[in-house]
Formats: sequence, structure tokens, C-alpha cells
Amino acid sequence: MEWFDALTLARMQFAFTVSFHIIFPSFSIGLASYLAVLNGLHLFTGKTVYLTLFNYWKKIFALAFGMGVVSGIVMSYEFGTNWSVFADKVGPVIGPLMGYEVMSAFFLEAGFLGVMLFGRERVGPRLHFFATLMVAAGTAMSAFWILSVNSWMQTPAGFGYNDVGQFIVKDWLEVIFNPSLPYRLVHMVLAAYLTTALVVGSVGAYHLLKGKNSESSATAPSLSIEAVRKMFSMAMWMIAIVAPLQMLAGDQHGLNTFKYQPRKIAAIEGHYETVSRAPLILFGIPDAKEQKMNYVVEIPVLGSLILTHTVDGTIQGMKEWPPEDQPPMGIVFFAFRGMVGLGMLMLGLGLWSLWLRYKGRLYQTPLMHRAAVCMGPSGFIAVLCGWVVTEVGRQPYTVYNLLKTVDSVSPIDAAAVGATLIAFIVVYFTLFGAGVFYILRLMSHPPSTDQPSMTKDAPMRAAGFVPPALLDTQERKQP
Repeated sequence: MEWFDALTLARMQFAFTVSFHIIFPSFSIGLASYLAVLNGLHLFTGKTVYLTLFNYWKKIFALAFGMGVVSGIVMSYEFGTNWSVFADKVGPVIGPLMGYEVMSAFFLEAGFLGVMLFGRERVGPRLHFFATLMVAAGTAMSAFWILSVNSWMQTPAGFGYNDVGQFIVKDWLEVIFNPSLPYRLVHMVLAAYLTTALVVGSVGAYHLLKGKNSESSATAPSLSIEAVRKMFSMAMWMIAIVAPLQMLAGDQHGLNTFKYQPRKIAAIEGHYETVSRAPLILFGIPDAKEQKMNYVVEIPVLGSLILTHTVDGTIQGMKEWPPEDQPPMGIVFFAFRGMVGLGMLMLGLGLWSLWLRYKGRLYQTPLMHRAAVCMGPSGFIAVLCGWVVTEVGRQPYTVYNLLKTVDSVSPIDAAAVGATLIAFIVVYFTLFGAGVFYILRLMSHPPSTDQPSMTKDAPMRAAGFVPPALLDTQERKQP
């Protein structure tokens, strides 16, 4: 592989843009559901703490959602510029699926988003709750369609070919509900919920650590200690429940991958040789040239037990395929261990919270709060690691076993791709860096009982850019 040929640069560009993009949907999918829960709890219990939290997190959701939309649009253009051969070959299959995502999920989100953000006083609490549910449903539907597209590329089904060599649909149900979709959809949605819970828990823990100073400050009357504790408690419940479920979902996803993508499993497990009673390799240094794993630390038999649920199960090694058909083992091997390692830390955090809750010390243990703050970004890192495993492990194919990546790229000049890659790096870090900065500024302020409703300048006001003197008296009142 040459670092500066058109193919490699095109792959780097798409990897860069999709990595930036996935950060925002993995947060907004879970946060939309969290907002629906908060809105519903306020509607049915009448407790203002839930409305306080809803108004706090909906501004953050608006920013994350907007950046997710903008970063996602770019990738659709890349299909035409850098991957036109791929788009031509698979367009009859994945084109309609992506169109369904826009016409159903995105239209549903966009249609009710304004009502959710700005319309509570205009439409009433019940219709406002319905609008929030529709936004949450739209984010979930969007995940379904996008994962259907990507899963079909991993485990293609229900297709045929036309006279010019394009993939065409023979059975839409088989295309949409391809063999890996159920496992990958559950795994991704749970990952989004975990990511959101870790962020919410991190913010709650941060303000719990600052709580004593806040209570003694002049602004203490506006600080909702109850809201901070409530958000932290809800996040810890979510982590404690979802982390074990994610382990089970990951196990089932692994069994599905073992059946349909054995090369990817060989890279994940780090096996160059086909072996029965396979060990679980905890650590090693892959040597692609010599086709062996160096400095191995392993647990005997456990690999076969996990992947085949039998002690005597056989795992195919990478040598079963010629070198030109092998994915790069090192990237997949280490990314998978990063994802699993972070998952174990999430599980530990959830179990620790259950123990402290049982002891009545969930809000009085600073060490746990510091751990929760440190774990805040771990969900995003785990999601990125998971997608690296998924996409790099599929190489050297864009459509598994059917269409190679080298045969999918546009006939373009390397200099053109390199120039746009540099432009993307500059623009993305500037634009989305500013967006993330605003989100962090919003999170640095605790939820308060005098928090205003969402208005067009609410994010800037919360970030400290709108002087209070410019706000009219009515706008400062509690919603």
C-alpha cells in the first residue's frame, strides 16, 4: 500500500469524515431517548426536576444533532467524488435504502424538532411530549436504515446482477433484514445509550464534585442540587443495566460474525494458524510479513469457548486466505481490545454504582465521581474502536467477498484527494471544534431552577456570550 496514491487518500478521507460524524449520532440517538423519558416523567409526575433537566439537555441535543446532520451530508458527496464506481455498482441496492432514511427518519426528526425545542408553551405539554417521542423515534429509525445499508455491505443478501454488472434487488426483505442487521442494530443502539449515559453521568459527577462550592456561593438559590443528583442517578442506572446487556449483544454479534465473516474473526482473535481448542489472546504483536503473532499473552481454550460455545471449537487462521485478501490484523486486533477493555470498565462503573447505591453513598463518594468524570468520553472511544473493527475487518472489500475496495474508487488524481483531505481536516477541526467547545461550556454550567426555555440565543446565553442586561424580563422567568 502506498500512502500517497488516490486509493489510500480516498480511504483516509472517508475514514476521517465518518469518524467525526459517528461521534454525534452515537450521542444524539441516546440523548433523544433520554429527553423523551425526562419529558414523559415530568408530564406524568408533575415534578419540576424533570423539566429542569429536559431544558438543560435539549440545548446540548440541538447542537449535537445539528453537527451530526452537517457532518453526515459530506459523506454522501464523497460517494460521488471518490467512490463513483462503488456508487454505480451498488446504487440500485443502497440508494433506495438511504432515500428511505431521509424520507422517513430524517423528515420525522426535522418535522418535530422545532416543536420539541421551541414549542412547549405553544402546543401544550402533551403534544410537546409527543413531539419529543417522534424525534426519538426518528433517531432510532435513522440508525435502522443506515445500519441496514452497512450491514448489507458486510453480509450481502437478496441481490442479483443486471447486464452491466450492477447489483440489483431481488428480495427487498432479504436486503433490508440481511443476516447481520439484527445483531449490529442492537449492538449500536445499546452503544449509543451507553455513550449518552456516560456523558450524562460525567456531567452529573462533575457538578457533584463542585457541589459544596456551589452551595456556598451567591448563586446557590438557582442551583438545582436535586437535578444534579437525579441526572447522575439515572445515568448510573442506565450504565448498570445496559453494560451487561451490551456484553450479551456483543457475544451474539460475535457468533454472527464468526459464521459470515471468518476473516474478520481471524483478525480480531489474532490467529494466523487454524486452531481447535483455541486460546484467547489477550495481547500480542501481529507480524503480517512473517504471518505470526509475537509476544503472546493468552488464556488456553477460552477463545473457542467464547466463539463457538464449545471447548473443542475450531477457529480459522488468517493463513487460510492469500495475503492480498487479508485485512490488516494489527489495526483490527488492537481496536477490538480497546473496545472490550472500555466495555469492562463501563461494567465495573455500573456495578460500583449499584454497591454505593445499596450502601446509601452514591452522592457522597468523590472517588466514584472522579471515575465517572474520567469515563465520560469512553463511550465515544469505544464506538470508534467498534467501527474500526467493523470497517477495517471487512477489507479488502467494500461489499464483502464481492466487490473489492481497489475496484470501487473513482478514477481521480491523488493530488485532488489530498487537497480535499487537508481542507476537510482544517474545516472540521475549526467548525466542529467550536461546536464541541459550546457543548462543553453548556455542560460546565449546572442545571438550575431558573433555567430559561430554549430560544434562538439560548446556547450562546448559557455559554456566557449574551449579557443579562440584553434579556427582557419575561425571558428570564422560569418556564
